[in-house]
Amino acid sequence: MTPATRLLDQHAVDYRLHSYQHTAANSDYGIDASAQLGVPADRVFKTLVAELDSHELVVAIVPVSGRLHMKSLANAAGAKKAFMAERTKVEKTTGYVLGGVSPLGQKKALATFIDASAHAFETIFISGGRRGLEIELAPDDLAKLTGGRFAALGEHA
Repeated sequence: MTPATRLLDQHAVDYRLHSYQHTAANSDYGIDASAQLGVPADRVFKTLVAELDSHELVVAIVPVSGRLHMKSLANAAGAKKAFMAERTKVEKTTGYVLGGVSPLGQKKALATFIDASAHAFETIFISGGRRGLEIELAPDDLAKLTGGRFAALGEHA
């Protein structure tokens, strides 16, 4: 169990866990998960923590097949600028290590933005809170649990 799965269980949300053997040689954790689970990369979402010009941390959830567009995230958050948060700040704030950051069950609740492309799927895959563990759930359940808002955030491949 991870804080993410405990949260899902507490709220009786329908989800499935998928484990895979993380390959240490591949630091692109989402692509690794996509390949090993046989799931299209646009259906596997990575959890990124960014810092706004106000120094507030926010979560962006985007497909591993694309990239986070910082200006779009800043606009969605009502800020002028956004940039990737430092690793130590991310790990301290979320309680997760990079490569295993889940948008669910973080130590501190952060404003969360989910790429609108998630609505193209009945279920999406997100980190389960550790490397090698993915949670499959409905995008609307993810939004409900995180207080997340859908927005166009990514530059899709």
